Amino acid sequence: MPADLDIHGVYLPGFFGLMLAAYLATLLIRAVAGRLGFYALVWHRALFDLALYLLVLGGLFFLTFKL
Repeated sequence: MPADLDIHGVYLPGFFGLMLAAYLATLLIRAVAGRLGFYALVWHRALFDLALYLLVLGGLFFLTFKL
């Protein structure tokens, strides 16, 4: 795992940076999917968005920290 992030004396886990990057990437993917009308094919949007976030987070983790 990466070292802690120090933001003005507040220590955050290194995983927090990955979570933030995954959230921003998911927002971008959701915006594109909404414009393309992809959500008309999705049964439960909230569950799909959660699964999308977890997939992006897992992918970033895998690319960053090859186990």
